[in-house]
Amino acid sequence: MDVKIEESWQNVLQDEFEKPYFKNLVSFVKDEYTTQKVYPAGNQIFNAFAMCPFDEVKVVILGQDPYHGPNQANGLAFSVSDGVRTPPSLLNVFKEIKSDLGKDIPETGNLERWAKQGVLLLNATLTVRAGNAGSHQKKGWEEFTDAVAQKVNDLKEHVVFMLWGAYAQKKGAFIDQEKHLVLKAAHPSPFAADRGFFGSRHFSKANKYLEEHGKKPIDW
Repeated sequence: MDVKIEESWQNVLQDEFEKPYFKNLVSFVKDEYTTQKVYPAGNQIFNAFAMCPFDEVKVVILGQDPYHGPNQANGLAFSVSDGVRTPPSLLNVFKEIKSDLGKDIPETGNLERWAKQGVLLLNATLTVRAGNAGSHQKKGWEEFTDAVAQKVNDLKEHVVFMLWGAYAQKKGAFIDQEKHLVLKAAHPSPFAADRGFFGSRHFSKANKYLEEHGKKPIDW
């Protein structure tokens, strides 16, 4: 099956695209974009892969659903487009970075600059109906993104996985902690951040690990 995705990911995931569940998923997603308002824009569904080729992945941050409000989702987990107000969870991420590394909170919530440094910002579900959180769950996306995480786990070494909240921790439970660094904390949402996300210092820990293994740290 011909899926328009960045070439290095195409090579790694080609077998996945031939599986029946993925063909069903493609059919569902095409129908949704034809009949409903769906986010992100169709050409941004695989944005996380386009901006962070497989060969360059150094950090994986797992999200759940794309944002379902106008102009928010841009294909990168936790990220919003330039000019869009920074959502509360992402603002808490920036607050933790300031506490951890002393970096000022940026004016934009667009995380493309992270992706281009090797941070795979991977949502479990890559599409969603406008105003209807979770509407594209259990249609095949989770199986696909599980396969993505599995490929990173199996084929790469010394990757940092940031698992925030119970959902991400369950999804990443299989990751080989002998080969990779797995960092777990509460979700950065306003409902949970005080229960262990703040003070987790994941960003300095990630950079220390990357440097220890001869990789350039991330400019968070």
